[in-house]
Amino acid sequence: MESPRRRSALTLSAVAALLAATPLLTACGNDAHPGAAALVKGDRISMGQLQSRVGAVRDAQRAEPQGEQMIKQSGKLTRATLDGMIRERVVAQAAKDAGVGVSRREVQQVRGELEKQAGGKKRLEAVWLRQHHLAPDDIDDFIRMQLRIEKIAAAKGIDLMSPEGPQRINAELSRAADDMKINVNPRYGEWNTRTSSLGGDGGDEAPWLRELSGEADRAQGA
Repeated sequence: MESPRRRSALTLSAVAALLAATPLLTACGNDAHPGAAALVKGDRISMGQLQSRVGAVRDAQRAEPQGEQMIKQSGKLTRATLDGMIRERVVAQAAKDAGVGVSRREVQQVRGELEKQAGGKKRLEAVWLRQHHLAPDDIDDFIRMQLRIEKIAAAKGIDLMSPEGPQRINAELSRAADDMKINVNPRYGEWNTRTSSLGGDGGDEAPWLRELSGEADRAQGA
């Protein structure tokens, strides 16, 4: 049986590759309901929910010695955060459609392994905050999303490391997204089908998709 470290590394590297190669979300829109940052399958992602997540990141950044620099490096934080919140919902729906789930215990097993690699809980949180602009309380959600993608792939007989794996899993996620009627408030941009992100200027707008175990190893030498 693969270790949690191997499992998470496999998932995250494959997902990063597939999202770089092909679009995940094809929906776009500019008529989201007033007061909503986006509508996903009729459910609102409110301005308050979005700003709460952004605020948690900013608070964590300000508490760091290099906080001012980190804030400057995350100028597109609101847009990237909304993008991530929508992606989480798409993956959750695709997992439901595939009949798979991820338990809290599974998430904690992977997180525990990543913390060991990084040299402790605080060290891992600092790395994620610096490199991915992710607040400590959002780490579990990120891990859960990656494990869901792995399980969707397994349920569909998809080898994420094969040449055709990225395109096949992307097709599964795109089908889920197509049925969710994703609608984004125009103040945050619109879905770019080429980059699968809000805005689409070619920048790094999906910092939550990375190969984590490798970064944890690098953190040990930081």
